[in-house]
Amino acid sequence: MKAQHLPTKNGISLKNLNYYLDHAVTMTEFLAVDPYASDAPYPNKEDDIRLIKNIGAKFIGRAIYRWGGEGILKNEDFLAKGKQLVQQVHQNDPEVIFQAALFEQISQQVNTLPIPAWAFTALNIPAEQRNFRYDDMLNLKGKLVDHWSKGNSVPDITRTETQLWFIYLAGTYMDMGCEALHLGQIALIGMEDPDLSQWAAFIQKLRNLAKTHTRNHWVLLDAHTPSGGMLYKGKSLLDFNSFPLRVKSVPEKPTDGILEIGFTDALFKRSKGGISPSGWKASSMPYLVELDNFGISNHPGVPDTTVIYPWGYDEISWFYQQTETYRNNWLRYADKWIGDNDPNGHLQMPVTRVVTLGYKKPRLKYRANTRSENCPDGMNDEETIKSIWQQKKLK
Repeated sequence: MKAQHLPTKNGISLKNLNYYLDHAVTMTEFLAVDPYASDAPYPNKEDDIRLIKNIGAKFIGRAIYRWGGEGILKNEDFLAKGKQLVQQVHQNDPEVIFQAALFEQISQQVNTLPIPAWAFTALNIPAEQRNFRYDDMLNLKGKLVDHWSKGNSVPDITRTETQLWFIYLAGTYMDMGCEALHLGQIALIGMEDPDLSQWAAFIQKLRNLAKTHTRNHWVLLDAHTPSGGMLYKGKSLLDFNSFPLRVKSVPEKPTDGILEIGFTDALFKRSKGGISPSGWKASSMPYLVELDNFGISNHPGVPDTTVIYPWGYDEISWFYQQTETYRNNWLRYADKWIGDNDPNGHLQMPVTRVVTLGYKKPRLKYRANTRSENCPDGMNDEETIKSIWQQKKLK
């Protein structure tokens, strides 16, 4: 298969970017293989490889990230297994792009990781032989320190140590084969960078790193953009924007959820325009919306039309609890609704994701795979995703 749509060293055209966003999936931790347990955190990798080929997925979102547990990155076997999975998928389709996530969280485990010399070089600062320093990534005024839990904080992008950490993560994931990076909640990380000048300088260094660490010398960047974008002096720092779908409960129809322009902070019709990193202009930057996971509310099962929890759950957990028929019809509805209401938006199809059904209940996993011996927990949404994409191609 000829790879026609991949970025080049000069970036990616709007047409080719839309091609990837039209074939994007959320496939959480596909590349994260625990070297101490070959089937963790998600088993049935071979069936996932089959699914990617079957539905024609081109952009594999959230394929690897760390939310705590950073010490695993010292394990070369962990990284090698992820790289091997990238190579297996590329044997079927070299156009596939894998996305890693940097995210707005650090734990004290970063103190166990040595900083490679190339990370210092990428930031144009003298190299030292030392480990990362958690305390040096924290906001000097105490903002968002221990935000997630004791010893788990939001790093501050204005701190050099935070930039070292992010450049290290980015380079590590690029070397694995990831050619896209999700920057997470950039407003939290940029708590002391209201004009985005620090972000702009860092992202330029990130793009410079991609010139030598990715096969096409380019990295696709996105982030959660509740403000509508990440514009600096008229230019978008991101190749595209991303946000949760923001599903609204329908109280008169038990468990039903809809999409609505203007509901809470939904991104529909709010993606800001500007000059893209590749040089083309857009009146509104393209964006992905997904069924996000962010935990259960304090009122599970109760419809509240003023909050972001459909029927009291996060979006993927709400979706997980629907019948197969409802899920399949809802994906068709959501894809059409977005296309009709804001063509700049693209539905990132759910494939694998953690769901949360209640406090102290086991965390389950949503899998779109067709149920089989090779994926016994599959939920049979795979063929619907494939059909939606095929029908769009015929139009």
